[in-house]
This record gives sequence, C-alpha cells and structure tokens, in this order.
Amino acid sequence: MRVRNVGLSEEQKASFAPICPDFVVELRSQSDTLSGLQKKMEEYIDNGALLGLLIDRKNRKVHIYRPKQQPEILDNPETVSCEPILPGFVLRMAKIW
Repeated sequence: MRVRNVGLSEEQKASFAPICPDFVVELRSQSDTLSGLQKKMEEYIDNGALLGLLIDRKNRKVHIYRPKQQPEILDNPETVSCEPILPGFVLRMAKIW
C-alpha cells in the first residue's frame, strides 16, 4: 500500500485528512438503498480508492469496484479476493451472510 499522507501539512495530518483510502467496504443495512450505496462506491473510486466492496447481505451479492472498470457482481460467493490491492487477503463470506 502506498502512503497517502505524504505532502499533507502537520495540521492536516492531525485532523481529518482530505484523502481517500485505497480500500473501502460498505455493508448494506436494511435501511440503505442499493442505488445510494452504489453512488457512494462510485464516489470513492472517483476520489482515488483502488478497490471497493459493496456487500449486499439481503441479496447475497458482492459488488466489486475498481478504477476504470464496470462493477463486477458476485452472486453468493464463498470468498472474495482483494488481490492485488491487499496481497493475500481473502474475505470469507460465511460469517457475513
């Protein structure tokens, strides 16, 4: 992972930094709309995130967001790989469903 706080002032580092993480996860709650979360994920990617997972427990789907690509939708996956952004990290979905 890269260090994104290089170039930030000490004041910015001490407060809420104006940077976007490389990896984000959204877990859809019963009150969330899918379209609202999809827009949020697109904003993360547009602002520099390299990988985003939108986990829709209600429909047992995982929407995978990457820059310059259409979201990939996995239907009831057992695992989700986060390579190459998080080398070796595999999300096991059994406890999430």
